[in-house]
Amino acid sequence: MAYKARISLSGTENQIVDVVCNEIKAIAKRTGVEIHGPIPLPTKKLKVPLRKSPDGEGSPTWDRWEMRVHKRLMDVDADERTLRQLMRISIPDGVRIEIQIKS
Repeated sequence: MAYKARISLSGTENQIVDVVCNEIKAIAKRTGVEIHGPIPLPTKKLKVPLRKSPDGEGSPTWDRWEMRVHKRLMDVDADERTLRQLMRISIPDGVRIEIQIKS
């Protein structure tokens, strides 16, 4: 029975997310299954403006902090052997991976 695995990756550093994508592509190439992606999804920008002076005195100066969340989407036609190898990938800190299996 053929399974399809949809893998979604997200992280704050795009280079680390791309390294994990390349590992998944290498596994798919080594096992001979078809892969679609990585498809870059829109980057989410989380912005937080903070007032520098806590008591409100002085000039109104602000610090602006921003965190970017980069996302990638991959579809893999996976058999059991490929799924086992995907589960063994070491995921670095700061990267979130989600695997959905559809038959």
